[in-house]
Amino acid sequence: MNPLPDLAARALGGAVLAANDESFAAKDHLIAPYPVAHHPRTFDHRGQIYDGWETRRSRTEGHDWAVVRLAVPGIAHHAVVDTAHFTGNHPPRVSIDAARVDGHPSLAEVLAAAWEPLVPVSEVKGDHPNEYRVHSGRRYTHVRLNLHPDGGVARLRLHGTPVPDPALFADLPLDLAALVNGGSVIDASNAFYSDPAGAIRPGLAANQADGWETARRRTPGHEWLDLRLAGRGVVRVAELDTTHFKHNAPSAASLDAHDGSEAFELLPRTPLQPDTVHRFAILTARPATSVRLNIFPDGGMARLRLYGRLTDEALAAMRERFEA
Repeated sequence: MNPLPDLAARALGGAVLAANDESFAAKDHLIAPYPVAHHPRTFDHRGQIYDGWETRRSRTEGHDWAVVRLAVPGIAHHAVVDTAHFTGNHPPRVSIDAARVDGHPSLAEVLAAAWEPLVPVSEVKGDHPNEYRVHSGRRYTHVRLNLHPDGGVARLRLHGTPVPDPALFADLPLDLAALVNGGSVIDASNAFYSDPAGAIRPGLAANQADGWETARRRTPGHEWLDLRLAGRGVVRVAELDTTHFKHNAPSAASLDAHDGSEAFELLPRTPLQPDTVHRFAILTARPATSVRLNIFPDGGMARLRLYGRLTDEALAAMRERFEA
């Protein structure tokens, strides 16, 4: 599993804005959050039903394309063009372009943007998660997947580092743990049932799978989740949300923080209730760069929010990343 978030993910708010053709299968499937499904010999008026995007057979010059608005603008490091279940109808080659159009542009403004190559024209295998390294280092808001010349793709994933606009929260309390603000999961002791990054996704959890849940611990000790904060900052309120975890919530939790190599306690071991949003005032004013959530002994956490403010230096560094 790639440790970097998928900047395009529909679950975070990504959207497929346009495609020049979707004759056989709809473009919106490209960024669906669930695994690719396939049921052979299922047909509708378009033909075999595919959980992906598929264009008609090209009879003219050119290539097919789809434009995706990233859920989280940022710097891409790794692209995946997954052709799962497309065995004789996948594109032989693909490329990916990217553009930066901040704010809330219209589709016309996005299409007219200055597009730059992110992944050059590259070979593609059918029924395979084709992986490509990205070496741009620039912040983008939109990508365009190009099929050379046509065919079907199940999923597009664009893993990278979020780079939010600091002007949107410079004078406001901020969720320092949130993925969309630049927080990230460093490590977890156990990720048996779900991706630990679920705990820092935006919005309310939809169900038990939309969060972090461990296996049942059968040995002494407890489970934990390590987070890198969006920047060095002071946490003032912690929200530990066990929504949907009715019989498998942790019995208690605590929070430890690090400011570089210095460790300190944010929240002592505290009892938790099932299916409950818990909010705790944090009494220390010490800045932190990372936080460990300890759960006792195991269980599920729908969301973890750490509200506070960035230090002046961290905010300046974020502005520098945004403007680069």
